[in-house]
Amino acid sequence: MKIRIREFQPEDAEETIAIWNQVVEEGMAFPQTEELGTEDGIAFFEGQSYTGVACDEETGEIVGLYILHPNNIGRCGHIANASYAVKGNLRGLRIGEKLVTACLAKAGQLGFRLLQFNAVVRSNFVAQKLYDRLGFVKIGMVPGGFLNKKEEYEDIILYYHTL
Repeated sequence: MKIRIREFQPEDAEETIAIWNQVVEEGMAFPQTEELGTEDGIAFFEGQSYTGVACDEETGEIVGLYILHPNNIGRCGHIANASYAVKGNLRGLRIGEKLVTACLAKAGQLGFRLLQFNAVVRSNFVAQKLYDRLGFVKIGMVPGGFLNKKEEYEDIILYYHTL
């Protein structure tokens, strides 16, 4: 599989919304509880500083995406935040790594100085291993900061990466 990451286009909506909603429905990573519909999904992806879409160049299939936006406003607006989603049946193929690497580059191009993750769920060991390998720094942990789909509170880990 040859992956190319490009900017989101409205015609990507059906596939990207399905991937995003899959992660929301799993209830183990994203804070959102409501799935995106077509109109609000397009508005959501277009409303980011950048939405990157991972495509399989051989088939044209969208296999993942990321959203990138400021973590805060004003005097903290130089810090970015991002979220990543990979199609469930394709996880483990290093698509997430390609998304994170592309996101780091794009964040720098957009003038951000840092990329910060506010809520990496403690049971998301795959993400933690990836972020550690890519040089992210753990800031700390918030006990019980995430309520998963099983109605259990899990700790969340904060990370940052200098751009």
